[in-house]
Amino acid sequence: MPEINVVDQQNNQVGTRELSEKVFGLDSDEGFVHRVYSALSLGQRAGTHKVKTCAEVSGGGRKPWKQKGTGRARQGSTRSAQWRHGGVAHGPEVRGYASRINKKERRRAMCLLLSDAVRQGQLIVVDDVSFEQIKTKQFVGFFDALGVSKGVLVLDDSNVNVERSGRNVLGAKIVRSGQLNLQDVLKYDHLVMTSSAVDKFEGSLV
Repeated sequence: MPEINVVDQQNNQVGTRELSEKVFGLDSDEGFVHRVYSALSLGQRAGTHKVKTCAEVSGGGRKPWKQKGTGRARQGSTRSAQWRHGGVAHGPEVRGYASRINKKERRRAMCLLLSDAVRQGQLIVVDDVSFEQIKTKQFVGFFDALGVSKGVLVLDDSNVNVERSGRNVLGAKIVRSGQLNLQDVLKYDHLVMTSSAVDKFEGSLV
């Protein structure tokens, strides 16, 4: 069972805690994570790309010249694909890109990323985070003390002072435990979680 140090806001160690083997102790599986992440990313595509075919472009109802005798190639419409202002042949159509990923696959992918974060020293567990007032400088000092320049802070519940203090900090993102996604874990160098947020993850992902 993996074990990790628990620190306070000044990065002083205040204890240790054991992490769930099923959430933070899985072996790496990059192929599985890539498949789930790709499926979720494709699901975010709007799929609204569209061009007009020759049947949808206005005009072109009259044959431009007679079939024979002109010496030119036969043409049936000025809206054919080879004409300027004509339709587009074999262009993109409105479609969806989402592929089915069930809950168990999404949960396992998140557990694999959290396990990788523990092995690589990217996970930092803080006993609690609280600010007396909304102040960006205080949040910057908090991340500096932890040695984090680009990281996502995961809270167990709403904390207005902390969330508003860090919302304009470059390289920082603040989410609640139910809002963390695969992209956040992959994008940021560090994952800072409160001890109570870890409890929620262990309860929801097992």
